[in-house]
Amino acid sequence: MKQSLFTLVYQDENIAAVNKSSGIAVSPDRWDPSRERLDTLAAEFLQIQKIYTVHRIDRDTSGLVVFAKNSVSHKSLSLAFEGRQINKRYIAVVHGRPSWRETGCDLALVPNGNKQHLTIVDKFRGKKSFTSFRLLGSAGNYSVLEAIPETGRIHQIRVHLAALGHPVVCDTLYGKNRPVLLSSFKRGWQGDLLEERPLLSRLGLHASELFIPGYANGAGGLDLKAPLPRDMAALIRQMEKTAGQSFAVDDQCFAVNSQNSAVESQNFAVDSRSPGE
Repeated sequence: MKQSLFTLVYQDENIAAVNKSSGIAVSPDRWDPSRERLDTLAAEFLQIQKIYTVHRIDRDTSGLVVFAKNSVSHKSLSLAFEGRQINKRYIAVVHGRPSWRETGCDLALVPNGNKQHLTIVDKFRGKKSFTSFRLLGSAGNYSVLEAIPETGRIHQIRVHLAALGHPVVCDTLYGKNRPVLLSSFKRGWQGDLLEERPLLSRLGLHASELFIPGYANGAGGLDLKAPLPRDMAALIRQMEKTAGQSFAVDDQCFAVNSQNSAVESQNFAVDSRSPGE
């Protein structure tokens, strides 16, 4: 069992949260059900017969995924995700230097149903979608952004960023399929171009934080955080050195008084009423 594909971030009797690597799907692939998947590996590692998927992130995105361990938690969490009560924060490395410090994208999205699972912008058939973006820093012709999706459409962040003219680096579907090299943004770089190794050669998108309101005893909720994988962390450190400033990618976003340690989750009670569209 390949636990190297994920690390356990948190667990109690009702839920488990893992930090997954890029390249593994959360649940079965409709085109190839035999491919290795996170839910099966997590269940084996936790030594439980059944694990419940309550949300997904893209195969090529790294970061936080939360599973339910029983049907009651599965129902509560599923309703909370559907009702947009779960807060999610992503870190993205993108092409270009945005002219804005903060912006939002509300382009309607719909899957086109092909084997690549592409999502397209369609104002007539698409579902309402919204993502907030905040610029954390830039170096050369690359930038680091914070992305907070209010809806959960397939590839939402990637499509919205591509539409804004700042596709995620190494995005083979919506952007430019080329690795990020230190020589491409570090001033005065000296080295052998033929021997240079990429800092990042996979999708530069990471699910870094997830906040479940009402999950902790009097603490307001459970705030889960997943450290950046080594390749993205190394890239961002080099970008910070070039820019001469910290990008504050590790700052806590949602919960000031929440807990990220063992909590008594019996008090978890979310309002399952879905807000109006």
